[in-house]
Amino acid sequence: MARAVTTQRKALNTAIAWSIGLLIFFPILWTILTSFKTEAEAIANPPVFLFFDWTLENYAVVQERSNYMRFLTNSVILAGVSTILGILIAVPAAWSMAFVPSKRTKDILLWMLSTKMLPAVGVLYPIYLLCIQLGVLDNRLALIVILMLINLPIIVWMLYTYFREIPGEILEAARMDGASLKDEILYVLTPMAIPGIASTLLLNFILAWNEAFWTLNLTSVNAAPLTAFIASYSSPEGLFFAKLSAASTMAIAPILIMGWFSQKQLVRGLTFGAVK
Repeated sequence: MARAVTTQRKALNTAIAWSIGLLIFFPILWTILTSFKTEAEAIANPPVFLFFDWTLENYAVVQERSNYMRFLTNSVILAGVSTILGILIAVPAAWSMAFVPSKRTKDILLWMLSTKMLPAVGVLYPIYLLCIQLGVLDNRLALIVILMLINLPIIVWMLYTYFREIPGEILEAARMDGASLKDEILYVLTPMAIPGIASTLLLNFILAWNEAFWTLNLTSVNAAPLTAFIASYSSPEGLFFAKLSAASTMAIAPILIMGWFSQKQLVRGLTFGAVK
């Protein structure tokens, strides 16, 4: 009897998990399907799901109209470099908070997290003026610094959580063996926290890749990433849903593929230290 109840409970949990997963994935699936429709079919009422004339015309138009590779290159550079810089800054910061805490450590962590609650539009004007004065508007370097700073609180918090799961006695033993601070972080702490660091890197790469507010307001041509590429298909003449869906599919495809191949590492990192 107990085994039957357990089996039914597992089946119910599986059904609920699949339902939630499909519900979350449905907008992405609909976008992909719409990208293969004509503009008339894209706005048809009632909507058509699978039975329509599949076409690659939208992708051809997007390729002719825009330099996709330039937008893709900018996205990779902005997301990749900002994430790596954030990790380099966050690792020693999280180390100090996890293993050499002060009375104000928790206050500092809460203050850092509170900066994420600030509406971005509240600081847009001064940052926009600052970029103009420094001559870095529509510049990759400026966006890299901004993306790194807005995600830095999340990086520090995640690494702090992972580092707290590592026994401090291991680091003390390394110090007794003569390890310097650099050796302690590079050769003792970092290898032990690789799953957590990897998952932090992946999540923040995704956050930087998907960032639209700052990229749309601080770029136009030179440093424009794929978020600007998508926005370019919203015009005064109206929305071209099929072409917009094609552009969106091309923009999310690289990150979806990366997430699919790194899902095991991501899950491993997110559950790092959960089971002792």
